[in-house]
Amino acid sequence: MHWVRKGEGCFTVEGSDNGFIAHRRKDGVEQSLASHLTEVGEISAQLASKFGVSDAGKLTGLLHDMGKFSSDFQLYIGSATGKINPDEDDYVDYRGLKGKIDHSSAGAQWVWERCQGWGPQGQLVGQILALCIASHHSGLIDCLKPEGENGFLARMGKPDNKTHKNESLNSAPEHYIEELNVLLNKEFIQNVWDQLSLIAQTPNQSIRLFNIGFFSRMLFSCLIDADRINSADFEYPENKEHRNNAPVDWGVPIKRLEKAISEFDGEKPIDELRRNISNTCRERAKDAQGIYTLTVPTGGGKTYASLRYALHHAQQHKLDRIIYIIPFTSIIEQNATAIREVIESPEDTFPWVLEQHSNLEPEQQNWHSKLVSENWDAPIVMTTMVQFLEVLFSGGTRGARKMHQLANTVLIFDEIQTLPINCTHLFCNALNFLTNYCKTTALLCTATQPLLDKLKSPEKGQLTIPPENELVSNVPKLFKDLERVKLSNKVRPEAWTTAQIAELALHEFRALGSCLIIVNTKAWAQQLYLEIQTSDGIDKDSLFQLSTSLCPAHRKAIFARVKERLKKNQPVLCISTQLIEAGVDVDFASVIRFLAGLDSIAQAAGRCNRNGLRKESTVHVVNPDEEKIDLLKDIKVGRDKAQRVMNEGFENLLAPDAIKQYFNYYFYDRDKEMSYPVLAEKLGRDDDLFSLLSCNKLNTGRNNNTLLLQQSFMTAGKAFKAIDSPTQAVIVPYGEEGKYLIAELGRVAKEFDVKTYRDLLKQAQKFSVNVFPNVWKQLQNEDAVHEIQPDEGIYYLNEKYHSDEFGLSVTPCNNMSFLGVD
Repeated sequence: MHWVRKGEGCFTVEGSDNGFIAHRRKDGVEQSLASHLTEVGEISAQLASKFGVSDAGKLTGLLHDMGKFSSDFQLYIGSATGKINPDEDDYVDYRGLKGKIDHSSAGAQWVWERCQGWGPQGQLVGQILALCIASHHSGLIDCLKPEGENGFLARMGKPDNKTHKNESLNSAPEHYIEELNVLLNKEFIQNVWDQLSLIAQTPNQSIRLFNIGFFSRMLFSCLIDADRINSADFEYPENKEHRNNAPVDWGVPIKRLEKAISEFDGEKPIDELRRNISNTCRERAKDAQGIYTLTVPTGGGKTYASLRYALHHAQQHKLDRIIYIIPFTSIIEQNATAIREVIESPEDTFPWVLEQHSNLEPEQQNWHSKLVSENWDAPIVMTTMVQFLEVLFSGGTRGARKMHQLANTVLIFDEIQTLPINCTHLFCNALNFLTNYCKTTALLCTATQPLLDKLKSPEKGQLTIPPENELVSNVPKLFKDLERVKLSNKVRPEAWTTAQIAELALHEFRALGSCLIIVNTKAWAQQLYLEIQTSDGIDKDSLFQLSTSLCPAHRKAIFARVKERLKKNQPVLCISTQLIEAGVDVDFASVIRFLAGLDSIAQAAGRCNRNGLRKESTVHVVNPDEEKIDLLKDIKVGRDKAQRVMNEGFENLLAPDAIKQYFNYYFYDRDKEMSYPVLAEKLGRDDDLFSLLSCNKLNTGRNNNTLLLQQSFMTAGKAFKAIDSPTQAVIVPYGEEGKYLIAELGRVAKEFDVKTYRDLLKQAQKFSVNVFPNVWKQLQNEDAVHEIQPDEGIYYLNEKYHSDEFGLSVTPCNNMSFLGVD
């Protein structure tokens, strides 16, 4: 390899396109840097066109790796990939240099400096572009750091001997420089400014600045995904044939769904009501885009009704995808299976549905996980509310990569009332942005509609939902027509002991043949199971326990046995945590619900007499003694507000008027939590994420800063993860398949095979359990978890800590102990 001096302090490599490379495969094939920048620019432009700024996407792509034209980086990548041999003079210690050669600042500095010539408009546009480019490895950086330092200007002022901007400009091919100069002009600035003017029309300064920051993250998302796609497809060319590049023909799944619906049988009154709801959704799909609600009692057939709406609406408005946001990982597979059964065929080139059970990708991504991480590139995506919120607000690049896929999309929120209370204002502002400026439609589905358009502090952001945007007319009548259960308030001052609750459950079980007990904690689920297990009159085949300590595959197997027994009218007594409440299609003769929020009680009622097979059934509400829920504020506050409504004399506690009153109390009491508060121990001062992502009003640096973007993006992203009590996924050895996957992932990771690794990782999602930090620490102390391979960030559970009855345990299963509250 021969380096040739091109100018003062500048070097180049002999060969085509000046010889600069972006990547080099193991087989020696090289990707030129100019090609990488051009291709990333083209992909990013296509993605950014969804919200009107394709040229901005193209420019960020062209500039993101401009610093790689430096000799320092070329010597580094040549040494790291074997292009430069260790015995050559140019060889460098690439291991010691990893991550230390700045190649992202050069392009950011160039565009920031160039845009200064176009006044305030150019300054804002330049700041957004430079922010995206400079942040493409770290996640969006802080414009203002928590202590007040201007992080953005510090990055733009980084010395040239560190950023290599001038060297890169001198070394880059002439056609590349010419393309930059042609693209970035006054018309470019005006086009981006026009889009920013649209999103900044609100007179509310905080929401206006939130919108501009959100726009920046959307553009950033396009760059990240484009970079990852191009890098992965060069490294593994076979990836290209597996990507969904063609426009979606929604007519195919629509035809299949309509055929399936026409063949559904059922002559009970409830079946007719479900058909009417479905037909209404089909008709309303023709409406304009916006935010809509679907308020239907549990058991009203929301899954297929909302799918019907989404497919026809996507076809009507030529949208790219449908994303289902579901409250719990435990029901993703059930809903995905229900949808696949009616819209997928073995002849399909690609699957229609992508489902995500849990997050097995390591937070600190390595090259392997970057290649296999999902970017929601499927027509229909099933994900959780937690993952959806991480896409919007988490730090780093992994979540942000998916964010642009929320544009030109139908978003279906199943059980919207489960939105975390601390994300309320952030969620509302994000959804308003997507539906107002990104050609996206949102449908909020639930039997217990929260008052997201009537918040106590609307100046921080609330949804705008016109009354006519409720898809179902005369909601109170619909609830009356679908009434199948009554609530029995058995709350008493002395509370219920384990033995008393077990006795009530066994009475209902013996009298009616099936009973479901829904508890608030895993500890109570296990406690009741062990109490009933030793009782007379119940055999082990009739008794079941469900919690999130069981992996999805384990839960699926239990659900299948429960459903089969219920279908055959065989006796079933099931004890479950809240995971069974949302979207799980089971029908018990009787339900016992531990006192909780009225929305949770309503969901529990949806598992009782679900199909109207009995004239009326009963949901018994009890208050257990010694329930440790002080750390579970959602449950504790919900319990207290539900009890208040239960004492107010409503005729039907499951009707919309009672639910509305419940949310009035609940939201009023928790108003100060809705902006995602951050405590001083995390930030140095008490603040909240809405402020950090908008006007940053408590940051002392605002007083000495003339830049419009003053957000602390990186700080907010880290705080979001810290406060949200992030879980760690661990693969458990459930059954022979679980053990096989653990062994195979360990084997494949050594000699990386991207396709096999991706397939195994997807399969392993069904055998993973998410654990909270306190449980994770206990498992580590017990030496119960181990990495699949060093530095992979994927963990598995020691077989001794897995129970066939209770799943993951923090102690060896021959000495089973409760997991406690989590």
